[in-house]
Amino acid sequence: MSGQAAGGSVANTIAGAGTLGLKTAFLGKVRDDALGRFYADGMAEQGTDFPNPPTPDAVAPTSRSMIFVSPDGERSMNTYLGAGADFNAADVDASVAGAARWLFLEGYLYDKPEGKTAFTAAAQHCRAGGGKVGITLSDPFCVDRHRADFLTLIETQMDFVIGNHEEWLALYQTDDLDAALGRAAAICDIVVCTHSGEPVKILRGAERVEVPVTRVTPVDATGAGDQFAAGFLYGRATGRDLAMAGRMGVAAASEVIAHVGPRPKRPLADVFAEAGLI
Repeated sequence: MSGQAAGGSVANTIAGAGTLGLKTAFLGKVRDDALGRFYADGMAEQGTDFPNPPTPDAVAPTSRSMIFVSPDGERSMNTYLGAGADFNAADVDASVAGAARWLFLEGYLYDKPEGKTAFTAAAQHCRAGGGKVGITLSDPFCVDRHRADFLTLIETQMDFVIGNHEEWLALYQTDDLDAALGRAAAICDIVVCTHSGEPVKILRGAERVEVPVTRVTPVDATGAGDQFAAGFLYGRATGRDLAMAGRMGVAAASEVIAHVGPRPKRPLADVFAEAGLI
């Protein structure tokens, strides 16, 4: 069993990108309790700004997730969203969101009205400052709960979307992955689809990129999608093309599934250098 606290996948993505030397920040809410303070301090120690300090006024405790990993490396998650789900527009630091070149939003936050207002506010500030805004679809159940809202959000506010094949199929209620991705690419600039053991598909308009992966049995699949996003966004933020950014994402994901836990044990710079990517 492994444990994951507070902000979940986007925090892991940001932490991964931050270890590569980018200036990063995490917008989210934790309560001023032991876990919230531990989480905020841990982010700061890894070089990621945490502009929303732990608050004693949070109604719910700091969020957390218990993750049970089976021998085949797959996991079952018992997640309590807690204080993180109460993050709202008033909590969004406009100076941080407005200065962001790349803003990555967590689909789970859309489960409460507060999260929806936070999405809109953060996206508006980022775009006003010239940044790019994207979202992770999170999981098929999240997609099923918010399908219409997600489609509107992707078409009107998102510059990129990252999801796995199950999430894309759920979003468009189809068994035809290529058709689903084609429909997404018609309304969003960059569309990314991960598919464990299969090539990553990246679409931008008429451009199609497939990034090969090496099929392995993971020790722990927790964090694979998060670290793919970290590598991919690092590549895009540093001017790499879609293929190279995809390769960076695959390399980061490959590192994290080789051990228990959702974050890399080796610096991603070392992982990328070993793979000949930097």
